[in-house]
Amino acid sequence: MARAEPEGGADWPAPLEVLNPDSNHPVVLICEHAANHIPTSYGRLGVAPDDLERHIAYDIGAAAVTRALAQRLGAPAFLGTYSRLLVDLNRPFGVPTSMPVLSEATRIPGNEALDDTELAFRRRTIFDPFHDAIAALLDRRAGQRSLIVTIHSFTPVFLGVARPWHVGILHDHQPAFARHFLAGLAADPALVVGENVPYVIERDSDYAIPVHASDRGLPGALIEIRNDLIRTSEGVDAWAARLATILDDLSLTRRPAA
Repeated sequence: MARAEPEGGADWPAPLEVLNPDSNHPVVLICEHAANHIPTSYGRLGVAPDDLERHIAYDIGAAAVTRALAQRLGAPAFLGTYSRLLVDLNRPFGVPTSMPVLSEATRIPGNEALDDTELAFRRRTIFDPFHDAIAALLDRRAGQRSLIVTIHSFTPVFLGVARPWHVGILHDHQPAFARHFLAGLAADPALVVGENVPYVIERDSDYAIPVHASDRGLPGALIEIRNDLIRTSEGVDAWAARLATILDDLSLTRRPAA
């Protein structure tokens, strides 16, 4: 595949959207899979238009929850602006799931046989600027306690298997921090809450929490909300309110356990 060149404008947006960049709130929000945009020159990477509305292209509802949460807290937030099919911002760059040739059961022709030029282009155009911006903020806040919280969503059914949880809290060997969320969410008996579900964080398949939290010695958690619960504005508001209440608890935001 020939390397695409950025042309500017709406088809080639900046690789990230940043909210409240000057905030000193201890929570730092990250939403890697916020968008399903693929520039026109990529021809949707060969997938059908309907596929761009599926979980394979972005995390449905996650951007809206992140924006609502950033507004409630006044916390800084970083949102990706390109589809995870073009490059997944929560994968180490270059691993097989970083630019998948098969996502769930869907073939991604535009990611097959990528050459070094195209790989380098996607890295410098999308991946590195996103994570460099987060790193720069955390560098500026050195000495200040920061709590890394990434917002994701998951499908109710994956490859034919139903998932019973409403929300999962994932952590990278930091159970004390994650359990603040678990305890707060468990206060609602109607919720099915899980720890390290529907996935687990692993360094060879995850990026933001290992790199921006664990490697810096900062508390971090990845929040996975089932996407049928956040497809409406009412659902988004309800989940943002739940999470904001937990994050605004002074025992968490000022004296978090590592």
